Amino acid sequence: MKKRGRIVAFFLVVLVLAGTIGSTVTGITKDINLGLDLQGGFEVLYEVEPVDENQEVSRGLLEGTVQTLNDRVNRLGISEAVINIEGEDRIRVQLAGVENQSEARDLLSTSAQLSFRDVNDNELLDGTDVREGSARQDFDPQTNAPIVTLQLKDAAEFGEVTTQISQMTPPDNKLVIWMDFQEGDSYAKEAFEAEPKFVSAPNVSEPLHTTNVMISGYFTVESAKQLADIINSGSLPVHMTEIFSTSVGAQFGEQALNETMLAGIVGIGLILLFLVVFYRFVGFIAAINLTFYVYLVLLVFELLNGVLTLPGIAALILGVGMAVDANVITFERIKEELRTGKSVKAAFKTGNKNSLTTILDANITTLIAAAVLFIFGTSSVKGFATMLIISIVISFLTAVLGTRILLGLWVQSGYLTKRKTWFGVKKTEIKDIAQHEEDPKLFHRHVDFVQHRKKYFIGTLIIVIIGAISLTAFQINPGIDFTSGSRVEVVSDTTLTVEEVEAGFEDLGLEANSIVLSGNNNELAVTRFEHVLTDTKVEEVQVYFNETYGQDPSVSVVSPIVGQELVKNAIYAVAIASIFMIIYVTIRFEFFFAITALIALLHDVFIVLAVFSVTQLEFDITIVAAILTIVGYSINNTIVIFDRIRENIRKKKRVKSFKQLAGVVNTSIIESFTRTINTSFTTIIAVLAFLVLGASSITVFAIALLVGLIAGTYSSLLLASQIWLVWRGRTIKDKPLDFTKKKRVEGPQV
Repeated sequence: MKKRGRIVAFFLVVLVLAGTIGSTVTGITKDINLGLDLQGGFEVLYEVEPVDENQEVSRGLLEGTVQTLNDRVNRLGISEAVINIEGEDRIRVQLAGVENQSEARDLLSTSAQLSFRDVNDNELLDGTDVREGSARQDFDPQTNAPIVTLQLKDAAEFGEVTTQISQMTPPDNKLVIWMDFQEGDSYAKEAFEAEPKFVSAPNVSEPLHTTNVMISGYFTVESAKQLADIINSGSLPVHMTEIFSTSVGAQFGEQALNETMLAGIVGIGLILLFLVVFYRFVGFIAAINLTFYVYLVLLVFELLNGVLTLPGIAALILGVGMAVDANVITFERIKEELRTGKSVKAAFKTGNKNSLTTILDANITTLIAAAVLFIFGTSSVKGFATMLIISIVISFLTAVLGTRILLGLWVQSGYLTKRKTWFGVKKTEIKDIAQHEEDPKLFHRHVDFVQHRKKYFIGTLIIVIIGAISLTAFQINPGIDFTSGSRVEVVSDTTLTVEEVEAGFEDLGLEANSIVLSGNNNELAVTRFEHVLTDTKVEEVQVYFNETYGQDPSVSVVSPIVGQELVKNAIYAVAIASIFMIIYVTIRFEFFFAITALIALLHDVFIVLAVFSVTQLEFDITIVAAILTIVGYSINNTIVIFDRIRENIRKKKRVKSFKQLAGVVNTSIIESFTRTINTSFTTIIAVLAFLVLGASSITVFAIALLVGLIAGTYSSLLLASQIWLVWRGRTIKDKPLDFTKKKRVEGPQV
């Protein structure tokens, strides 16, 4: 009865999970906040300077500015705005789903320093003299034109000001109303401009002892309402200079979301199918846990009120690769034990125990890379890192606990005792437990990877030399994230040509430096400008191409300072992640392992840079995220090989010669080969799904990941272990290897 009860418990658990996911997943996905790249909107990064020269940009000043900006955003009706302080003098504003980007930009950027001046630019009144919340849009009773009305705090003071103005000789008897008057501005210079900087300049012929002020000008109803909102939201104690901005049309964002979700579903589906085909019954159990893993990641992300972006979805799918890796390591360990002739229960127990250390070390080192990415990342990169951290933690829990519990119910029931083939192990592969242990084989053949190490070194050296020459001669094609300029993505429902897009920009008086078509039917044109487009030009571009193709183009504008900081932060991130990884691997293994692992991951990063140099693909901030992800994956794969080497050295207790060490390394590679290939293959499946089916905005990101995964698989299997062998082998006579004193991490048993 107990045996049958365990199987019944398994199906009950599966039914509960299925019911929970089926009944709640729709609500969870609807409640997740989508980033501007998935629903349209725009993002702006401002550099902050105080209005008063004697004032410093303190944390309190920035927090007060954020509060004022929040109030302004709320007046636009945007409930999911994200406004963050970055560094010592930066504020980043993300407005997803905003329809009128021009209005939002104007509302945010103005300091709203209202002032009343004479024609000689002497300040007579300022925003502090206006009653809070009194401004509103109205209509002139005589002309019915839109105006702004407001109330002052002191009628007597206004009477004194208007008396002074009325006594001036016409036409100088004007009360000039300014918004954000700055040094260098003057009424005399602006008076004859078609669009003067001042708001209004009414004549004052007699003193006005009243608190009611009427501001007239060339207003529309919308612009009058906007001015009233700005006045009511209060003035900012700072000047804000825009140094980066990007905008995405709502329709473009929706299209990107649909394409990326399709790619994600197809990628996960293919991974689940591969697991079931290759690992049979245990693969089916892994598929259940992976489904639950995706659900938990979305649930946690929604509870944290995270903002999901395209890179975030990529991190979710790539996290599936981490979850698959943990399952594959465990299953391969169990299969190894079954092949030696052990019983199912004994193989399950030993396989779980042996796999936990590897899983733990691999996940912690990858988590270090993700944490560094979170600390140094900005905007969508930080969202990518957040999703990756959540994915790593949950994948560890679902793989280590979830798979053990579900598979443990079947193992303990005894139903699998005579069904070893359900684990993907053929009967011909199972040895008699008393049979003499043989060297492991790969594809039923004895393979010696170690004897070919010079070929790996020479091949790697040739690739590195080619990459170095390319990087020296051609460098990298930097995106506008690393240079000043503007980037416009024109999207259409029909096929575009370079000539028609170029002609469109010429109509706007703009000359593009490059136009690159992409998409399945060339429906996307990515255009680069070496200069920064003004706010007016950005608005003209959006209006023109919306009228032409029915969709708002995506516009990104960056100043040089942002690119410089992105490069600096990326270098810091890799350096700091490397230091922490060296420390961790040294503690868990030894210093030789740590340095070799670092060499392997730097090799993988270099290969990605070399490929981008040779192909001249645009290198932007998402590629930095991809490279830092590759750092995590590279160290993950390398640690798995090193863990097996350490384990096999423990079995021999002491290794005193190079020949012995070479045998250990070769055995470890063969034993880890299937796991490494399967893990890389499943992750590559997800990346290929993004590459083929995903949104064009993450195509280059997917290419970087694909190159990095291939390079990482090669370096972990054939390069890192060989470098360690040669280096450590030279010292082995003086310092024999002995890891028997190292404590193993014992996992929970089911």
